[in-house]
Amino acid sequence: MGSRTFFIVDVFAEQKYAGNQLAVFPEGDRYTDEEMKLLARETNFSEVTFILPGRAENGGFNVRIFSLDEELPFAGHPTLGTAYIIQREIIKEEVPQIVLNLPVGPIPVNITYLNGEPAIFFMRQAQPSFGEILTPAAAAEVLNIDPAEIDSRYPIQEVSTGLPFIIIPLKSLQVQSKIKVNIERFISLVEAVEAKSIYVFCPETYDPGNNLNARMFDYYNGIPEDPATGSAAGCLAAYLLKYRFFDTARIDLRVEQGMEIKRPSLLQIRASERGGQMEISVGGGVIPVAEGRLL
Repeated sequence: MGSRTFFIVDVFAEQKYAGNQLAVFPEGDRYTDEEMKLLARETNFSEVTFILPGRAENGGFNVRIFSLDEELPFAGHPTLGTAYIIQREIIKEEVPQIVLNLPVGPIPVNITYLNGEPAIFFMRQAQPSFGEILTPAAAAEVLNIDPAEIDSRYPIQEVSTGLPFIIIPLKSLQVQSKIKVNIERFISLVEAVEAKSIYVFCPETYDPGNNLNARMFDYYNGIPEDPATGSAAGCLAAYLLKYRFFDTARIDLRVEQGMEIKRPSLLQIRASERGGQMEISVGGGVIPVAEGRLL
């Protein structure tokens, strides 16, 4: 493996170019901070990761995550995609768990295998926090829908397991599919709260094998719609559990995302609660797309 080799993988995908793409640099200690930032911009994915230094230290692999504009303390699909590269290219043997040392702390990633190949990666989320509750009228203005099309049985609320999202429950897939975001209203709304992204969901799906449909909008950071969002799915799991959306203290669900933008992704969420503490995991498949080398 050359010192300037990098890999591109598709996370939360069951086929190539369907999920959220990620570039991973296995020997990231060879790059300066400025080079990392430049590579993140040049690859032009939502995030790029660097493994430092490509071998285990202090019980885990030190990893840095960069978006187009900044370094991130945590992000969902980069964590899973990087764990895939660590298992496949560095460890090269079946291990049940890999720990990534991120700025938010150590993130354990559990791996299930099929015929000797890694199949599903699950990452544990931090304990959730629940923030401000917003009005249906404000959310409806952003989404260009009628407030009556929001499921009023549940709140519109900020939730965070490391990164905050505004969770909005909608009544049907028909409502979800017709959303036309009012960008000016969107920016105005998120500037007044901690969360800068909106995650909407409904209990109807395009694929009958799935449990929920979700969409994520992040106009504040220049991403009109994301095909797959692991950190948002973790917040959704916490929200569903807190408000007993499925009338149970344990959930194991398949969440489809990106269907409306022709990037069908599949995220899996598991959550349970005991003694006031939540245990939340987000998972999905990882598919290799390409391998390259910097000149």
